Amino acid sequence: MSRELRATYRLQLGTDLDFAAARELVPYLAELGASHVYLSPSFQARKGSTHGYDVVDPRRVSDDLGGEDGLRALAGTAHEHGMGLVLDIVPNHMAADDANPFWADEDLRRVFFDLDEEATIGPGRRRFFDIDELAAVRQEDEEVFRTTHELAIRLVREGVVDGLRIDHPDGLADPAGYLRRLADAGVRHVWVEKILDPGEHLRDWPVEGTVGYEFANDVAALFVDPAGEAPLTKLYTSLVGDARPFGELADEAKLEQATTTFAPEVDRLRRLWPDAPDLERAVASLPVYRTYVEPWSGRVEAADREALAEADGLPEEIRRAVLLERDGVPAEFVTRFQQTTPPVMAKGVEDTAFYRYVRLLALNEVGGDPSRWSVSVEDFHRAGAERAERFPRGLLVSTTHDTKRSGDVRARLCALASTPQWWADAVTSWFEVNAELRSAHPPAPTPAEELLVYQTLVGAWPIEADRLEAYLEKALREAKVSSNWIEPDEEHEAAVKRFAVALLDHGPFRYGFDGVAARVAELGERIALGQTLLKLTVPGVPDVYQGDELWALSLVDPDNRRPVDWAARREALAALREGAEPTRETVKLDLVRRALDLRRRRPEAFAGDYVPVPAGDDVCAFARGGDVLVAVAVRDGATGAGGWDLPPGLAGRWRDVLGDDEYELPAGATLGGLLGPDGRVLLERVG
Repeated sequence: MSRELRATYRLQLGTDLDFAAARELVPYLAELGASHVYLSPSFQARKGSTHGYDVVDPRRVSDDLGGEDGLRALAGTAHEHGMGLVLDIVPNHMAADDANPFWADEDLRRVFFDLDEEATIGPGRRRFFDIDELAAVRQEDEEVFRTTHELAIRLVREGVVDGLRIDHPDGLADPAGYLRRLADAGVRHVWVEKILDPGEHLRDWPVEGTVGYEFANDVAALFVDPAGEAPLTKLYTSLVGDARPFGELADEAKLEQATTTFAPEVDRLRRLWPDAPDLERAVASLPVYRTYVEPWSGRVEAADREALAEADGLPEEIRRAVLLERDGVPAEFVTRFQQTTPPVMAKGVEDTAFYRYVRLLALNEVGGDPSRWSVSVEDFHRAGAERAERFPRGLLVSTTHDTKRSGDVRARLCALASTPQWWADAVTSWFEVNAELRSAHPPAPTPAEELLVYQTLVGAWPIEADRLEAYLEKALREAKVSSNWIEPDEEHEAAVKRFAVALLDHGPFRYGFDGVAARVAELGERIALGQTLLKLTVPGVPDVYQGDELWALSLVDPDNRRPVDWAARREALAALREGAEPTRETVKLDLVRRALDLRRRRPEAFAGDYVPVPAGDDVCAFARGGDVLVAVAVRDGATGAGGWDLPPGLAGRWRDVLGDDEYELPAGATLGGLLGPDGRVLLERVG
């Protein structure tokens, strides 16, 4: 990569942000400290597309965004400021639209798309998840790959784009082979949107790493106090009346999806192997998104065997078939089985069970497992060390266009675990004082829905009524309990919305809620700043989602694609650079710009080793390359009084990057003194 990869800044191009507008942002992004502008899909999509994932022609840059000339002009401006571009591409699917030349021509359609012309149910083609309008593409075919990637590869070869983000590689018939083709074509810097289950490891693919969801979940769980699990579990079960663990709800939801939404995909598998037993349960049984067995090469990895061994309810005959240990099963069955489990997992867990199991919403995140309550400092370090060794340039995120809530909202919800009984008492009182607002006919909201409302309010407060209503409508339909997308119960939805909006002006509720919200916001800001500092300094490449350098209290898409106030961000950054003291509103921005400036000045440190520094169970401390030292309190009230075991090689003079004071370590300052009331410190060696 000709330009140093220091940090990416994700821009969601669409109706209010095209290449020309992005070009105007480049000077600001360069001053902030980002090295690469990370663009959402930019090839020709359906007319009026707000996200770009519904591509109609991957051979053309979007006319709506400014065409190839506009993209090249953006790249030119980025290069003038020492920056590069990373581009998101969508190989798995295209829009099934007459504007798509590969779809409109029936002969080309058969070549490019994964059709099922014998289907008796469903749309007769493999889809992206459950979206009929997005048809899956046959990237395993060399002609299809070459045609659909000609533009992307050319942009990389000509230096317009430095690297590619690959959307949903798990939908492909041969993810590893696809990535090898990209590498063989000269695309050396690739990030995959691979969703890893906690404990799952990225395969040895020719990539820089994932897009970072595993980090988002780890850093959130690091700040969830283990002591909060029992009280908040008791609160949840007592209110909802369902003591089942998350795993049971997830299994139930996956099986629902397999038997309903994905019945066409299961039917196709059954036609390939009519004797396959209990296919619905089989495709819903895996603990991970998918396995990567290669029937064409016979390759089966240990991770595949482990995943299938852990698959609860997977019939033995199907397990043996997927492991290529059973004769008479078509290779196509094995391939399609592995393409079917990811959408069942995604729609069953992330888009269903996450909206039903509302014990602590901070844990309900893409790639997360709400069964895992917290992560120890030791385990967090272990993940960082593995990333440093295997994928040191993997992306690190806290917010994306796909997260269920922004990192700042998630941080507030993490704070609930540090004051669990206080939160439980508050919620219990709200159930009482708000009883008069509930609807009797129909009974709404349900207890689970009401608990979701309170967590949403405290996480995103203050929030406008229209945003709250839009979020709740989506949440209710995703949960598929009181309503759903196919046959929405609009009467129930309206009752829940009325309840939630009425809370905004309900005196008995606001009397207690306002104080709770203020305290949670205070705790959440401390957590969010600690998490941001870790993202900016641990092994990997930090990504800043558009606007997230200031406080961003966003909920799930489309709430996280609201227009960004760029003028406010430019003005705030300019003031800080001119010496203004950071305020509560700009402290996060100040942290981001100072840490990214350190990465710019000390690239060798961040390319160097990652050395955990023992500092107890409530402080995460480490050194980078011997010249950068970081410590963050991960518990409310943690003071660092227990000290740290600073390796002899870290003795010397250090400067506080966030405050400019200098210290002689270890004698000149204690860990507690360095952490101070903010609970975080970033030091660079000066002698």
